[in-house]
Amino acid sequence: MSGASKTFTVTRAAVEDFLFQEAYLLDNWKLKEWEELLTEDAAYYIPPNDNLEASHLGTLFTIADNRERIRQRVIRVLDPNCHAEHPHSHLSRIIGNVRLMEQHGDLLTVWSNFICHRYRRNERIGEYVGSIRHILRIESGSFKIKERRVHLKSHELGSLGSVSFIL
Repeated sequence: MSGASKTFTVTRAAVEDFLFQEAYLLDNWKLKEWEELLTEDAAYYIPPNDNLEASHLGTLFTIADNRERIRQRVIRVLDPNCHAEHPHSHLSRIIGNVRLMEQHGDLLTVWSNFICHRYRRNERIGEYVGSIRHILRIESGSFKIKERRVHLKSHELGSLGSVSFIL
């Protein structure tokens, strides 16, 4: 653990501020800035709802992106030729029930609930509800996202529509 990490006090308020900033960046399509919140070994997962703790190595996930795939996803959805997201959907997410679960060295596991509303021209309003488990690395007096695992609360994912944006 670096010297800066040793003097940084982890509080729920600090974690909430970080998660609220992440939500702001995602809702406002500031995906390049959002990428700066990620560690170089970051992962982004949306596992199947019948096996939330499954490994992406042996189970079909909705999304199982390593850092390079996250970079490519951001490039694709920001490209004006990405018709699934141009014009961009209007997104509004609410983060709540933030819980600091455990800390091991400079890694902190955080659990939160979310609701994300997606408004898209000529489509019904999409409502995505679930939980997110973040594994945050304490770095330079703040946090970086090492892992982001989204647990969707839905019996059937097809009715939710496209997940072409970063959920």
